[in-house]
Amino acid sequence: MSTAIITPQRLSGSIDAPPAKSIMHRAIICALLARSISEIYPVDLSNDIMATINAAKTLGAFANIVSNRLIIDSRNAFNSNYININCNESGSTLRFLLPVVSAFGINAIFEGVNSLISRPMGVYAQILPDFGVRCSYSGKLPFAVSGKLKAGRFLVPADVSSQFITGLLLALPLLKEDSEIIFTTALASSGYIDTTIKVMQDFGVKVIRTNVGFKIPKNQHYCAQKEYFIEGDWSQSAFFMAAGAISGPVTVRGLSLDSFQGDKIVAKILYRMGAKISYNKKKCEITVASGRLSNFNIFAAQNPDLVPILAVLGACAEGTMRILGVSRLRYKESDRLYAINDGLTKLGVNVTEVEDGLLIKGQKQFDNSNLNGFNDHRIVMAFSVAAIRARERISISDAESISKSYPSFFEDYNKLGGSVNVLDI
Repeated sequence: MSTAIITPQRLSGSIDAPPAKSIMHRAIICALLARSISEIYPVDLSNDIMATINAAKTLGAFANIVSNRLIIDSRNAFNSNYININCNESGSTLRFLLPVVSAFGINAIFEGVNSLISRPMGVYAQILPDFGVRCSYSGKLPFAVSGKLKAGRFLVPADVSSQFITGLLLALPLLKEDSEIIFTTALASSGYIDTTIKVMQDFGVKVIRTNVGFKIPKNQHYCAQKEYFIEGDWSQSAFFMAAGAISGPVTVRGLSLDSFQGDKIVAKILYRMGAKISYNKKKCEITVASGRLSNFNIFAAQNPDLVPILAVLGACAEGTMRILGVSRLRYKESDRLYAINDGLTKLGVNVTEVEDGLLIKGQKQFDNSNLNGFNDHRIVMAFSVAAIRARERISISDAESISKSYPSFFEDYNKLGGSVNVLDI
Protein backbone atom coordinates (compact mmCIF):
# COMPACT_ATOMS: atom_id res chain seq x y z
CA MET A 1 0.00 0.00 0.00
CA SER A 2 1.21 3.53 -0.74
CA THR A 3 0.22 7.01 0.39
CA ALA A 4 0.46 10.22 -1.62
CA ILE A 5 1.71 13.21 0.38
CA ILE A 6 0.72 16.36 -1.49
CA THR A 7 1.86 19.90 -0.71
CA PRO A 8 -0.54 22.51 -2.12
CA GLN A 9 0.87 24.06 -5.28
CA ARG A 10 -0.61 25.83 -8.26
CA LEU A 11 -0.72 23.59 -11.34
CA SER A 12 0.03 25.13 -14.74
CA GLY A 13 1.71 24.14 -17.98
CA SER A 14 1.17 21.46 -20.64
CA ILE A 15 0.82 17.68 -20.69
CA ASP A 16 -0.15 15.01 -23.22
CA ALA A 17 -3.46 13.23 -22.72
CA PRO A 18 -3.04 9.49 -22.15
CA PRO A 19 -4.56 7.27 -24.86
CA ALA A 20 -8.26 6.66 -24.29
CA LYS A 21 -8.68 3.58 -22.12
CA SER A 22 -12.27 2.99 -23.27
CA ILE A 23 -11.21 2.93 -26.92
CA MET A 24 -8.16 0.78 -26.21
CA HIS A 25 -10.22 -1.98 -24.55
CA ARG A 26 -12.56 -2.14 -27.52
CA ALA A 27 -9.78 -1.99 -30.12
CA ILE A 28 -7.90 -4.86 -28.49
CA ILE A 29 -11.01 -7.06 -28.50
CA CYS A 30 -11.88 -6.16 -32.10
CA ALA A 31 -8.30 -6.97 -33.11
CA LEU A 32 -8.63 -10.27 -31.26
CA LEU A 33 -11.81 -11.05 -33.19
CA ALA A 34 -10.19 -10.16 -36.53
CA ARG A 35 -8.19 -13.44 -36.42
CA SER A 36 -5.25 -11.70 -38.12
CA ILE A 37 -2.48 -9.19 -37.25
CA SER A 38 -3.36 -5.69 -36.04
CA GLU A 39 -1.26 -2.83 -34.70
CA ILE A 40 -2.66 -0.37 -32.16
CA TYR A 41 -0.95 2.81 -30.95
CA PRO A 42 -0.14 4.58 -28.70
CA VAL A 43 -0.38 2.23 -25.72
CA ASP A 44 -0.61 3.12 -22.02
CA LEU A 45 -0.15 -0.02 -19.94
CA SER A 46 -2.59 0.61 -17.14
CA ASN A 47 -3.68 -2.36 -15.06
CA ASP A 48 -7.05 -2.47 -16.80
CA ILE A 49 -5.51 -2.50 -20.28
CA MET A 50 -3.04 -5.17 -19.20
CA ALA A 51 -6.00 -7.27 -18.02
CA THR A 52 -7.51 -7.16 -21.52
CA ILE A 53 -4.15 -7.85 -23.20
CA ASN A 54 -3.54 -10.81 -20.90
CA ALA A 55 -7.06 -12.10 -21.58
CA ALA A 56 -6.32 -11.95 -25.31
CA LYS A 57 -3.18 -14.02 -24.68
CA THR A 58 -5.17 -16.52 -22.64
CA LEU A 59 -7.51 -16.86 -25.61
CA GLY A 60 -4.57 -17.80 -27.82
CA ALA A 61 -3.45 -14.48 -29.32
CA PHE A 62 0.14 -13.30 -29.48
CA ALA A 63 0.55 -9.77 -28.10
CA ASN A 64 3.72 -7.73 -27.98
CA ILE A 65 4.62 -4.09 -27.27
CA VAL A 66 7.10 -2.50 -29.67
CA SER A 67 7.93 1.23 -29.44
CA ASN A 68 4.65 2.12 -27.72
CA ARG A 69 2.68 0.04 -30.23
CA LEU A 70 0.65 -3.06 -29.44
CA ILE A 71 0.90 -5.82 -32.03
CA ILE A 72 -1.83 -8.45 -31.80
CA ASP A 73 -1.66 -11.65 -33.82
CA SER A 74 -4.96 -13.46 -33.26
CA ARG A 75 -4.72 -16.09 -36.01
CA ASN A 76 -4.60 -18.86 -33.41
CA ALA A 77 -7.14 -17.38 -31.00
CA PHE A 78 -10.29 -19.11 -29.73
CA ASN A 79 -9.01 -22.63 -30.30
CA SER A 80 -9.27 -23.83 -26.69
CA ASN A 81 -12.25 -25.73 -25.34
CA TYR A 82 -11.73 -24.52 -21.78
CA ILE A 83 -10.07 -21.40 -20.38
CA ASN A 84 -9.74 -19.48 -17.14
CA ILE A 85 -9.56 -15.70 -17.54
CA ASN A 86 -8.32 -13.47 -14.73
CA CYS A 87 -9.79 -10.02 -15.32
CA ASN A 88 -7.85 -8.52 -12.40
CA GLU A 89 -10.03 -5.52 -11.43
CA SER A 90 -11.22 -4.58 -14.92
CA GLY A 91 -14.99 -4.51 -15.35
CA SER A 92 -14.56 -3.82 -19.07
CA THR A 93 -12.45 -6.95 -19.57
CA LEU A 94 -15.00 -9.08 -17.75
CA ARG A 95 -18.21 -7.73 -19.23
CA PHE A 96 -16.92 -7.28 -22.78
CA LEU A 97 -15.33 -10.71 -23.15
CA LEU A 98 -17.88 -12.95 -21.43
CA PRO A 99 -20.42 -12.97 -24.31
CA VAL A 100 -17.57 -12.96 -26.86
CA VAL A 101 -16.17 -16.19 -25.42
CA SER A 102 -19.68 -17.65 -25.37
CA ALA A 103 -20.10 -16.83 -29.06
CA PHE A 104 -17.32 -19.37 -29.73
CA GLY A 105 -18.86 -21.97 -27.42
CA ILE A 106 -15.82 -22.01 -25.13
CA ASN A 107 -16.23 -23.20 -21.56
CA ALA A 108 -14.76 -20.45 -19.43
CA ILE A 109 -14.33 -19.26 -15.87
CA PHE A 110 -13.96 -15.52 -15.30
CA GLU A 111 -12.20 -14.43 -12.14
CA GLY A 112 -11.10 -11.13 -10.65
CA VAL A 113 -9.77 -9.38 -7.58
CA ASN A 114 -10.81 -6.72 -5.08
CA SER A 115 -13.96 -4.78 -6.00
CA LEU A 116 -14.51 -6.67 -9.27
CA ILE A 117 -15.45 -9.81 -7.35
CA SER A 118 -18.70 -8.19 -6.21
CA ARG A 119 -19.46 -5.92 -9.20
CA PRO A 120 -22.98 -6.67 -10.49
CA MET A 121 -23.14 -9.41 -13.16
CA GLY A 122 -26.76 -10.41 -12.79
CA VAL A 123 -27.75 -9.02 -16.19
CA TYR A 124 -25.78 -11.75 -17.96
CA ALA A 125 -26.83 -14.41 -15.46
CA GLN A 126 -30.49 -13.63 -16.21
CA ILE A 127 -30.29 -13.13 -19.98
CA LEU A 128 -27.71 -15.56 -21.39
CA PRO A 129 -29.35 -18.87 -20.32
CA ASP A 130 -32.24 -18.13 -22.70
CA PHE A 131 -29.73 -18.07 -25.56
CA GLY A 132 -27.81 -21.29 -25.08
CA VAL A 133 -25.30 -20.23 -22.43
CA ARG A 134 -25.26 -22.01 -19.09
CA CYS A 135 -24.12 -19.72 -16.30
CA SER A 136 -22.76 -20.54 -12.86
CA TYR A 137 -22.80 -17.42 -10.70
CA SER A 138 -23.50 -16.98 -7.01
CA GLY A 139 -23.63 -13.18 -6.90
CA LYS A 140 -19.84 -12.85 -6.83
CA LEU A 141 -17.01 -13.96 -9.08
CA PRO A 142 -16.06 -16.46 -10.36
CA PHE A 143 -18.57 -16.49 -13.20
CA ALA A 144 -18.53 -19.69 -15.29
CA VAL A 145 -20.09 -20.11 -18.73
CA SER A 146 -20.55 -23.10 -21.01
CA GLY A 147 -22.49 -23.69 -24.20
CA LYS A 148 -22.66 -21.64 -27.39
CA LEU A 149 -24.41 -18.29 -27.62
CA LYS A 150 -27.44 -18.24 -29.93
CA ALA A 151 -28.89 -15.33 -31.85
CA GLY A 152 -32.23 -13.77 -30.95
CA ARG A 153 -33.99 -10.80 -29.37
CA PHE A 154 -32.13 -9.76 -26.23
CA LEU A 155 -34.19 -7.75 -23.74
CA VAL A 156 -31.60 -5.86 -21.72
CA PRO A 157 -31.92 -3.36 -18.85
CA ALA A 158 -29.70 -0.51 -20.02
CA ASP A 159 -29.46 1.45 -16.79
CA VAL A 160 -27.19 -0.92 -14.81
CA SER A 161 -24.07 -0.55 -16.96
CA SER A 162 -23.48 0.15 -20.64
CA GLN A 163 -20.74 -2.49 -20.49
CA PHE A 164 -23.33 -5.28 -20.81
CA ILE A 165 -24.61 -3.69 -24.03
CA THR A 166 -21.07 -3.39 -25.36
CA GLY A 167 -20.33 -7.05 -24.62
CA LEU A 168 -23.36 -8.17 -26.60
CA LEU A 169 -22.64 -5.76 -29.45
CA LEU A 170 -19.13 -7.18 -29.82
CA ALA A 171 -20.32 -10.81 -29.79
CA LEU A 172 -23.57 -10.88 -31.76
CA PRO A 173 -22.15 -10.04 -35.24
CA LEU A 174 -20.29 -13.38 -35.09
CA LEU A 175 -23.48 -15.45 -34.96
CA LYS A 176 -25.18 -17.21 -37.86
CA GLU A 177 -28.51 -15.42 -37.50
CA ASP A 178 -29.52 -11.78 -37.08
CA SER A 179 -29.93 -10.51 -33.55
CA GLU A 180 -31.59 -7.58 -31.84
CA ILE A 181 -30.93 -5.78 -28.57
CA ILE A 182 -34.00 -4.15 -27.04
CA PHE A 183 -33.62 -1.80 -24.09
CA THR A 184 -36.06 -2.38 -21.25
CA THR A 185 -34.94 0.82 -19.48
CA ALA A 186 -33.40 4.11 -20.53
CA LEU A 187 -29.80 3.79 -21.71
CA ALA A 188 -27.17 5.14 -19.32
CA SER A 189 -23.68 6.23 -20.38
CA SER A 190 -24.68 6.33 -24.03
CA GLY A 191 -21.34 7.87 -25.00
CA TYR A 192 -19.62 4.56 -24.26
CA ILE A 193 -22.02 2.76 -26.61
CA ASP A 194 -21.27 5.33 -29.31
CA THR A 195 -17.58 4.59 -28.79
CA THR A 196 -18.20 0.84 -29.09
CA ILE A 197 -20.07 1.23 -32.37
CA LYS A 198 -17.40 3.57 -33.77
CA VAL A 199 -14.56 1.12 -33.00
CA MET A 200 -16.55 -1.81 -34.40
CA GLN A 201 -17.15 0.16 -37.60
CA ASP A 202 -13.43 0.90 -37.84
CA PHE A 203 -12.84 -2.86 -37.74
CA GLY A 204 -15.42 -3.50 -40.46
CA VAL A 205 -18.50 -4.49 -38.43
CA LYS A 206 -21.82 -2.65 -38.57
CA VAL A 207 -24.66 -2.15 -36.11
CA ILE A 208 -28.07 -0.71 -36.96
CA ARG A 209 -29.70 1.64 -34.46
CA THR A 210 -33.42 1.37 -33.79
CA ASN A 211 -35.84 3.35 -31.64
CA VAL A 212 -35.56 0.75 -28.89
CA GLY A 213 -31.98 -0.52 -29.24
CA PHE A 214 -29.96 -2.15 -32.03
CA LYS A 215 -30.18 -4.67 -34.83
CA ILE A 216 -27.04 -6.70 -35.45
CA PRO A 217 -26.66 -8.39 -38.85
CA LYS A 218 -25.35 -11.97 -38.89
CA ASN A 219 -22.10 -13.55 -40.16
CA GLN A 220 -19.96 -10.45 -39.99
CA HIS A 221 -16.17 -10.48 -39.96
CA TYR A 222 -13.86 -8.18 -38.04
CA CYS A 223 -11.06 -6.81 -40.23
CA ALA A 224 -7.52 -6.32 -38.93
CA GLN A 225 -6.17 -2.76 -38.71
CA LYS A 226 -2.48 -2.16 -39.40
CA GLU A 227 -2.31 1.39 -38.00
CA TYR A 228 -5.09 1.90 -35.48
CA PHE A 229 -4.63 5.20 -33.63
CA ILE A 230 -6.01 5.70 -30.10
CA GLU A 231 -7.00 9.30 -29.44
CA GLY A 232 -6.53 11.07 -26.11
CA ASP A 233 -8.67 10.23 -23.09
CA TRP A 234 -11.20 12.89 -22.07
CA SER A 235 -12.10 11.09 -18.83
CA GLN A 236 -8.53 11.10 -17.54
CA SER A 237 -7.78 14.57 -18.90
CA ALA A 238 -10.74 15.95 -16.97
CA PHE A 239 -8.67 15.91 -13.77
CA PHE A 240 -6.05 18.27 -15.15
CA MET A 241 -8.62 20.39 -16.97
CA ALA A 242 -10.28 20.87 -13.59
CA ALA A 243 -6.89 21.79 -12.12
CA GLY A 244 -6.64 24.44 -14.81
CA ALA A 245 -10.02 25.85 -13.80
CA ILE A 246 -8.99 25.95 -10.13
CA SER A 247 -5.48 27.34 -10.64
CA GLY A 248 -4.04 26.97 -14.16
CA PRO A 249 -3.74 27.59 -16.95
CA VAL A 250 -3.32 23.96 -18.01
CA THR A 251 -3.07 22.76 -21.61
CA VAL A 252 -3.85 19.14 -22.49
CA ARG A 253 -2.64 17.95 -25.87
CA GLY A 254 -4.14 15.15 -27.97
CA LEU A 255 -7.87 15.66 -27.38
CA SER A 256 -10.36 15.67 -30.25
CA LEU A 257 -13.56 17.72 -30.14
CA ASP A 258 -14.95 15.26 -32.70
CA SER A 259 -14.49 12.37 -30.29
CA PHE A 260 -17.29 9.92 -29.54
CA GLN A 261 -16.22 9.91 -25.90
CA GLY A 262 -19.14 11.17 -23.84
CA ASP A 263 -16.88 12.69 -21.18
CA LYS A 264 -15.74 15.43 -23.54
CA ILE A 265 -18.75 17.25 -22.07
CA VAL A 266 -16.42 18.25 -19.23
CA ALA A 267 -15.23 21.15 -21.39
CA LYS A 268 -18.79 22.52 -21.63
CA ILE A 269 -19.31 22.04 -17.88
CA LEU A 270 -16.12 23.94 -17.08
CA TYR A 271 -17.09 26.75 -19.44
CA ARG A 272 -20.54 27.03 -17.89
CA MET A 273 -18.99 27.13 -14.42
CA GLY A 274 -16.90 30.14 -15.48
CA ALA A 275 -13.53 28.68 -16.45
CA LYS A 276 -11.77 30.16 -19.48
CA ILE A 277 -11.59 27.61 -22.30
CA SER A 278 -9.70 27.74 -25.58
CA TYR A 279 -9.23 24.96 -28.15
CA ASN A 280 -6.68 24.70 -30.91
CA LYS A 281 -8.23 22.27 -33.38
CA LYS A 282 -5.12 22.07 -35.56
CA LYS A 283 -2.99 20.99 -32.61
CA CYS A 284 -5.81 19.04 -30.91
CA GLU A 285 -5.16 20.75 -27.61
CA ILE A 286 -7.40 22.41 -25.06
CA THR A 287 -6.36 25.08 -22.54
CA VAL A 288 -8.29 25.71 -19.34
CA ALA A 289 -7.61 28.79 -17.21
CA SER A 290 -9.10 29.83 -13.91
CA GLY A 291 -12.12 32.06 -13.65
CA ARG A 292 -14.80 32.87 -11.12
CA LEU A 293 -16.43 29.48 -10.77
CA SER A 294 -20.15 29.17 -10.01
CA ASN A 295 -22.11 26.01 -9.29
CA PHE A 296 -25.23 24.65 -10.98
CA ASN A 297 -27.18 21.39 -11.00
CA ILE A 298 -25.75 18.48 -12.98
CA PHE A 299 -27.65 15.34 -13.97
CA ALA A 300 -24.69 13.03 -14.53
CA ALA A 301 -26.31 9.70 -15.46
CA GLN A 302 -24.59 9.76 -18.86
CA ASN A 303 -21.17 10.68 -17.43
CA PRO A 304 -20.74 8.95 -14.06
CA ASP A 305 -16.94 8.71 -14.34
CA LEU A 306 -16.73 12.52 -14.18
CA VAL A 307 -18.51 12.75 -10.83
CA PRO A 308 -15.45 12.57 -8.53
CA ILE A 309 -13.73 15.51 -10.22
CA LEU A 310 -17.00 17.40 -10.70
CA ALA A 311 -17.56 17.10 -6.95
CA VAL A 312 -14.15 18.65 -6.30
CA LEU A 313 -14.96 21.46 -8.73
CA GLY A 314 -18.25 22.01 -6.91
CA ALA A 315 -16.37 22.29 -3.63
CA CYS A 316 -14.18 25.01 -5.20
CA ALA A 317 -17.00 27.07 -6.74
CA GLU A 318 -19.52 29.57 -5.42
CA GLY A 319 -22.96 28.33 -4.45
CA THR A 320 -24.24 24.76 -4.27
CA MET A 321 -23.69 22.02 -6.84
CA ARG A 322 -26.25 19.24 -7.05
CA ILE A 323 -25.01 16.12 -8.80
CA LEU A 324 -27.88 13.70 -9.36
CA GLY A 325 -28.79 10.56 -11.29
CA VAL A 326 -25.70 8.57 -10.33
CA SER A 327 -26.83 5.86 -7.93
CA ARG A 328 -24.77 3.41 -10.05
CA LEU A 329 -21.64 4.94 -8.53
CA ARG A 330 -22.24 2.84 -5.43
CA TYR A 331 -21.07 -0.21 -7.40
CA LYS A 332 -17.79 0.98 -8.89
CA GLU A 333 -14.30 0.35 -7.52
CA SER A 334 -15.73 1.83 -4.34
CA ASP A 335 -19.06 3.26 -3.28
CA ARG A 336 -18.02 6.53 -4.89
CA LEU A 337 -20.81 8.61 -3.42
CA TYR A 338 -19.76 7.56 0.07
CA ALA A 339 -16.06 7.97 -0.77
CA ILE A 340 -16.53 11.50 -2.13
CA ASN A 341 -18.67 12.45 0.86
CA ASP A 342 -16.06 11.06 3.25
CA GLY A 343 -13.16 12.92 1.64
CA LEU A 344 -14.86 16.26 1.15
CA THR A 345 -16.19 16.19 4.70
CA LYS A 346 -12.66 15.62 6.02
CA LEU A 347 -11.53 18.61 3.94
CA GLY A 348 -14.13 20.73 5.76
CA VAL A 349 -16.63 20.94 2.91
CA ASN A 350 -20.37 21.07 3.55
CA VAL A 351 -21.59 18.03 1.57
CA THR A 352 -24.75 15.96 1.73
CA GLU A 353 -25.02 12.46 0.31
CA VAL A 354 -28.43 11.58 -1.13
CA GLU A 355 -29.67 8.34 -2.66
CA ASP A 356 -28.57 9.12 -6.21
CA GLY A 357 -26.06 11.90 -5.81
CA LEU A 358 -24.44 14.67 -3.80
CA LEU A 359 -25.15 18.25 -2.71
CA ILE A 360 -21.94 20.24 -2.34
CA LYS A 361 -21.52 23.78 -1.02
CA GLY A 362 -18.43 25.49 -2.38
CA GLN A 363 -15.78 27.24 -0.33
CA LYS A 364 -12.45 29.00 -0.90
CA GLN A 365 -10.05 26.70 0.92
CA PHE A 366 -9.88 23.19 2.37
CA ASP A 367 -8.59 21.85 5.66
CA ASN A 368 -5.51 19.67 5.70
CA SER A 369 -6.44 16.06 6.32
CA ASN A 370 -5.54 12.40 5.89
CA LEU A 371 -7.88 11.12 3.20
CA ASN A 372 -8.96 7.58 2.35
CA GLY A 373 -8.44 6.75 -1.32
CA PHE A 374 -10.70 3.67 -1.00
CA ASN A 375 -8.44 1.83 -3.46
CA ASP A 376 -10.25 3.76 -6.20
CA HIS A 377 -8.22 5.44 -8.92
CA ARG A 378 -10.74 8.20 -9.63
CA ILE A 379 -11.14 9.05 -5.96
CA VAL A 380 -7.36 9.34 -5.49
CA MET A 381 -6.94 11.50 -8.60
CA ALA A 382 -9.87 13.77 -7.72
CA PHE A 383 -8.61 14.45 -4.20
CA SER A 384 -5.12 15.08 -5.58
CA VAL A 385 -6.63 17.96 -7.53
CA ALA A 386 -8.50 19.11 -4.42
CA ALA A 387 -5.11 19.41 -2.68
CA ILE A 388 -4.48 22.56 -4.74
CA ARG A 389 -6.92 24.38 -2.44
CA ALA A 390 -5.76 22.86 0.86
CA ARG A 391 -4.27 25.07 3.59
CA GLU A 392 -1.48 22.62 4.25
CA ARG A 393 -0.33 19.34 2.82
CA ILE A 394 -2.74 16.40 2.70
CA SER A 395 -2.25 12.66 2.43
CA ILE A 396 -4.29 10.19 0.35
CA SER A 397 -4.13 6.45 0.95
CA ASP A 398 -4.12 3.78 -1.79
CA ALA A 399 -2.11 5.99 -4.12
CA GLU A 400 -1.09 2.92 -6.14
CA SER A 401 -4.67 2.57 -7.37
CA ILE A 402 -4.01 5.14 -10.12
CA SER A 403 -2.24 2.32 -12.00
CA LYS A 404 -5.67 0.91 -12.80
CA SER A 405 -6.26 3.61 -15.41
CA TYR A 406 -3.57 6.34 -15.42
CA PRO A 407 -0.17 5.09 -14.21
CA SER A 408 1.62 8.36 -15.04
CA PHE A 409 -0.90 10.59 -13.25
CA PHE A 410 1.43 11.71 -10.46
CA GLU A 411 4.27 12.17 -12.95
CA ASP A 412 2.06 14.50 -15.00
CA TYR A 413 0.86 16.21 -11.80
CA ASN A 414 4.45 17.07 -10.89
CA LYS A 415 5.22 18.17 -14.46
CA LEU A 416 2.61 20.87 -13.97
CA GLY A 417 4.34 22.14 -10.84
CA GLY A 418 2.68 19.92 -8.28
CA SER A 419 4.42 18.43 -5.27
CA VAL A 420 3.51 14.77 -4.78
CA ASN A 421 5.62 12.34 -2.84
CA VAL A 422 4.37 8.74 -2.90
CA LEU A 423 5.45 6.67 0.10
CA ASP A 424 5.24 2.91 0.32
CA ILE A 425 3.80 1.84 3.66
